[in-house]
Amino acid sequence: MCGVSAALSIAAHAVAGGAAPDQAALVLLLGVAAVSGVLAADDRVPVPLLLVLGQITGHVVLGLEDGHLYTPGPMMTAAHIAAVAVAAALVQGAEKGCAVALAALHRMRPQLYRPLPVLVAPPTRTLHRPRVGRGVLLVGGTGSRAPPVVLR
Repeated sequence: MCGVSAALSIAAHAVAGGAAPDQAALVLLLGVAAVSGVLAADDRVPVPLLLVLGQITGHVVLGLEDGHLYTPGPMMTAAHIAAVAVAAALVQGAEKGCAVALAALHRMRPQLYRPLPVLVAPPTRTLHRPRVGRGVLLVGGTGSRAPPVVLR
């Protein structure tokens, strides 16, 4: 949504007679677009308000760069209002397209990702009966701590 608003702000400004922006204005517009993207991620700010604010800030940034920061004329105002309408239609179309795509994926999921049956053998009981005396079993796994018989 943010990039769409910035791009349409540049287009509306150019249609109404403004000059093409240079690199500094584009970087500033991308920063404004990033901030509006952060605000759009929070559901407290309505999207139409963000689109209008994006056009206003886009006009101010481009006007600062052109050197004609004044109240926009009727042609510039109409171009920015049309840009808001086009951006709103694009955002609504993108949301609708995402909903359709996710619904299609949801319908495909049960058929594609059905778990395969796993054959598990029944457990077999193993009886361990060592052939050593009872005292050896009580010593533990490490044996006695004495040196070997050869060294004594």
